[in-house]
Amino acid sequence: MQTMTVAEVKSHFSDALELVQKGEEIVISFGKRKEKIAVLVPFSRYAQKKERSLGLLSGKATCVVRDGFKLTDDELLAS
Repeated sequence: MQTMTVAEVKSHFSDALELVQKGEEIVISFGKRKEKIAVLVPFSRYAQKKERSLGLLSGKATCVVRDGFKLTDDELLAS
C-alpha cells in the first residue's frame, strides 16, 4: 500500500490510476500533519463488499452502522 499526498495525486493522477489498475491500494494524505483521509482501491475490491445478514435474527431485526463507527469488520467479529 502506497501513501501519496493530495498534491502528489493531483500531479501524478495517471500514474496513480495505473497502480490501482494493477491492484495496488493508495492512501491519500492531506495537510501539514499528512492525515490519512481516503484510500483508492480497485473497483473490483470495492464492488465485492456485500451486506451482512443477521443470521438467526434475519427478518426479525435490523442493524444500522453509522458513518462514524470506528471498528473494522474483523475487529467487530472478534469482539
